Formats: sequence, C-alpha cells, structure tokens
Amino acid sequence: MCLPIVMMNRQNPNALSHFQNLSVSRKIRRALQHGGLIGDLCRLPQCTDGSGRTVAQLNLERSRTFSSCDVHAENSRTTIFLLAIAVFAAIAGGSADAEMPSAWQPVAVFGADDRVALPARYQRQQEAIGVLINYRTRSVCTAFCVAEGVIATAGHCLFRTAGEKKPKLADFWFARNYDQVRDYARIAGHDAAAAAQNVIAGSMSLKVSPPIDASSDWALVRLAKPVCTKGVLDFEPMPTDDVVRAATAGQVFQIAYHRDFTLWRQAFSTPCAVARSFGSVSWATIAADFKAPEAVLLHTCDTGGASSGSPLFVETSAGPKVVGINIGTYVQSRTMLRSDGRKTQLQPETVANTAVAVAGLAERVAALKTANVIVAAAGIRDLQEPLKRLGHYDGALDGGYGAGLQRAIEAYETANGLSVTGLATEALRARLRQVGR
Repeated sequence: MCLPIVMMNRQNPNALSHFQNLSVSRKIRRALQHGGLIGDLCRLPQCTDGSGRTVAQLNLERSRTFSSCDVHAENSRTTIFLLAIAVFAAIAGGSADAEMPSAWQPVAVFGADDRVALPARYQRQQEAIGVLINYRTRSVCTAFCVAEGVIATAGHCLFRTAGEKKPKLADFWFARNYDQVRDYARIAGHDAAAAAQNVIAGSMSLKVSPPIDASSDWALVRLAKPVCTKGVLDFEPMPTDDVVRAATAGQVFQIAYHRDFTLWRQAFSTPCAVARSFGSVSWATIAADFKAPEAVLLHTCDTGGASSGSPLFVETSAGPKVVGINIGTYVQSRTMLRSDGRKTQLQPETVANTAVAVAGLAERVAALKTANVIVAAAGIRDLQEPLKRLGHYDGALDGGYGAGLQRAIEAYETANGLSVTGLATEALRARLRQVGR
C-alpha cells in the first residue's frame, strides 16, 4: 500500500495568469512560499483510488482527497518507490484552504530528525546548490552546479516517470543558492524549442516498479547563462563498499532543500548510514528490485520533499566530493494470508533512501559544456534518417529530439567506440554524412 501522503490545495483559476506576469524573482519566491503539498507524490500509475483514476491522474487533477494505492500480493512483499520531488499548488492569487493541515509529513526521516541548518564551513557548497523549479507543473527539486553553465539533478525532476505527462523543459528555472542570491537561469535552447538537446539524462522514461531503473535517474542540464560563478561541486566516483566504509567513519552527509525544513533554506543531514542490507531486508532482496543495483546507493540521510537531485557527499582529503545524487525512498509493503483465507495488508516499511552513483558523469559534463548541439528540425532529421538506415532508430522522421533519438545516438556511439552522450551534435551529423557516402 502506498501510504496516504498526497494532498493538494484547490487552485484559483485566475492565479496562473497573474503568476506568469510576475518578475522571475517574484515568481520563484511566491511559488515556493505558498506550497500546498503534504509529503511527496506517490508515483504508482498502476494503482487507483477505487474510482478508476490513477494516483498520477489524481495528482494532475489537484485532488483534495488523500489517495492510497492498494497493491495486492499474496504472501509476498510489494516494492514501492517514492520520488522526493515536491509540488506546490497554491500560487499568487490563490486562496489558502482553511482545512489544510499546518504540519508536513516527513518523507523519509530515520529515527530522530537529524537535519540542521547548514554549517558555515560549507559556504562553498552552499553557493553551488540551488532549486530547480517548474512553475507550470508546480514542481521543485534540488540541483547543483557541476560547471559554470551546467547543473546536475535527478532525471525524474525533468521528465517524470514512465506513463506520466512530461513537463515542458522550457518552463524550468534554476535558482542558485536560493533565498540568499538572485541568480536565475533557464535551460539553454528554451527560446528555440531546443531545450531537450541541452540535457543529458540517464532515462527520459523512468521505470519505478521492479526492476526499478533508479540507476538511470540522473540528468545534466546546460543553462542558458553561466550562473555557477561561485564554484562547482566535484564528482568522486567510488565503489559502494568504499562509500559504506566512509559512512561508517562518519564521512557521508547530504545538503538539500526540503519543503518541510526551514522554508527553502539548505539543510545539512548527518550522520548518514550507507549499506547494502537494511534490517530484515537482505541485499539479495534489494538487488532483485533494481535494474542495476550496484549503481544505487542506499542511505539514511534524512530527507523531505524537494530533496530529489541533491548531492550526497563524502569527506575526502581534498574536501567534500559528490558520490551520489539523491532520488527517492525505497519502501516495501507485505501482505499476510491469514489461516481463515483473509488477507491483511501489513504496515509498509521504509527501507532506505536512494541515490544514484556518479560514475561516468564527469565525462558527460565535459562533453555537454562544449557540445555544438543541433537546434533546427532539419538538422535533427539529418540524424534520424541515417540512424534509421543503420538500424538504431525506429521512430518518426519528424525532426524532434526525444527519448527514441537519444537512445539511437547512444547505441551508435556505443557501437562505434565513442563517448556515450546521446547528444544531437553537429559533429555527429558530419560523421553520419561520411557514413552515407
């Protein structure tokens, strides 16, 4: 069962048009200050509320009812994956609902809530972390600078999950060190219908039921202007066993924005355990639920809504380095078959939070920084046509860049021993023209 954690305010129909006329600074500030979601989204599109509508549909409809997803499994466990993205529903011009509870449910806090205000010694990290906001879909995630004009975040923050309607990338804003500075940027290409060409993502259609595709839940985004001028965060790819040892030594921590922690100020979370097995849930059981379990870090840093995309750090001799990107919460539910034949749904168990390891991301950042991406539809078709002839692409020759073309480019790059980026670049077009001769 997915716990009843989704609750939305009704939206004033005149609010959005008024909101769009605000300055960028006021848009972001008002959006974040008037949040209306309790907890996180329960992203289980196969589950309904008894009326035939899925939970995802209920979210989009801005339902004011608590929703629960009943997943039936006899004498077995059911895996639930909750994404730590926050959604705000009440915006400028909207009215508050008198029945809305004032308390926020923590998404994944293990024992006592250990989140505190960010210590002053992490000012460099604070300057490189911000919020990623889409005011049309009313979603908020954390993101962080990895180059002057490139940020990293969770892939689902941009593309949602399989079966869900994808937001427009042109509607996203990154606000670095939000509420301390006013440094905002949109995704490069937003003004030319080419924002997608400026994103490298592990997946544009994330699968959140077993085998969960958590290892692909990452994204790198090139910004329209280089706002990351106060420093960037470095990746530190580490084997899981090394991260476990670092956590045991008290060297792993997380910095993120949380909807339920001091309003939109960065929070510091430690101590964070990192392990393979948690309590009664063995690594064999966990590994069976994930597509690429070795690329997933299970941790107990306390999190809240909007922490998706936040960096998981390890202390090194050269200072804090990023070993993972926080993405969601791993939950298991069990159904017990009683002797009289009746089924009893047991209390779901929150096993751990999850982060995707950062192996291979530094090379992709370098590629994205300098990539000369194709903007025009005619140029995209120049990629689609030869990739189709070569058997890598099976989509329409429509001049659009999406998940199918990204996978085709990656397949071609892999087959030809190239760095795998999935980027639609002029260099790739020139190479494919040579193949066609």
